Amino acid sequence: MLRAAVLVLLLANAGYYAWAHGLLRSWGLAPAEQAEPRRLDQQIQPDSLRIGGPAARSPAPAAAPTAPAASASVSAIPPASAPAGNGPSAPVAAAGGTCLQAGPFDARQADALRAAAASAGLPDAAWRLEAVSATARWMVYMGRFADEDALDKKRAELRARKVAYDRPGAALEPGLSLGRFSTEEAAERALAALGTQGVRTARVVQERGDATGYVLRLPQATDPLRPPLDALRPALGGKPLRSCG
Repeated sequence: MLRAAVLVLLLANAGYYAWAHGLLRSWGLAPAEQAEPRRLDQQIQPDSLRIGGPAARSPAPAAAPTAPAASASVSAIPPASAPAGNGPSAPVAAAGGTCLQAGPFDARQADALRAAAASAGLPDAAWRLEAVSATARWMVYMGRFADEDALDKKRAELRARKVAYDRPGAALEPGLSLGRFSTEEAAERALAALGTQGVRTARVVQERGDATGYVLRLPQATDPLRPPLDALRPALGGKPLRSCG
């Protein structure tokens, strides 16, 4: 059986070799030809082929016109004008205004300020007088002096002793304030300390009692308010306009 199987395999290999090499072509047994004429026969409509260069690119679409720069269009728009005021009561609404205040003032001074503001043409909405509680205050005081020469001599003496001083206010002129205190006891202690520096003629006085005062406030002071404010300064009694705290 083994010999028969080997013989069958040999005959099969010999037959495949003869078929693969076209030895059996005359009997109609041979593989399909792969020569060039055979390949041409297998082409589908070879005469329809056209040989040419690479296709030309389609021209790029024209770019849309560029919109004008945003800055140019913005600059062409005029700024909106501010609404006109309604006479002297129009509010002061200019951006960047500075809040200023002065005081405190007593009731009599507040009445004088109201009259001076109306006379100076200060717009009603640009300022207000705010009521504040003014507590009693005491002062270490020197004065009143006979004249300005005596006042100047005392100033020179205090500078030599390195003692600070200030103006005491219109009601106590001509004189000098060596300190203001919220209680009488604190003023007495300060007077005793000044005695160790050679100050002998000072005394404690009550500058004011408990009362209601008034503070002048301008929420938005701008350049257009400068002329009426300059006209208002005499009514301030020497009290400066300072930034709101």
